[in-house]
Amino acid sequence: MTTQVNVYEAKTRLSQLLTQVEGGEDVIIARNGTPIAQLIPLQRTQPHRVPGAWKGKVWMAPDFDHPSGEYQEMIDEWYRKLGVEDPETLGPL
Repeated sequence: MTTQVNVYEAKTRLSQLLTQVEGGEDVIIARNGTPIAQLIPLQRTQPHRVPGAWKGKVWMAPDFDHPSGEYQEMIDEWYRKLGVEDPETLGPL
């Protein structure tokens, strides 16, 4: 359903008109009987997220957060250049 209101009525009843729009109704705003604007429900650009929707569809290696051998060597070299003997003493980076 579509409701048409004049500018003054739209200003005085905006909250009420927005409630109607939230309910799926379109509202036309007119000046001197000529439609100039339309309030319509906002279309969501993203679907609602459903917890667990990806369960069983995504696999993650148990060591995904452990650096590969080559990368670990670069990290160790970086620590050596900094003069850090025990990187564990630095805590999480």
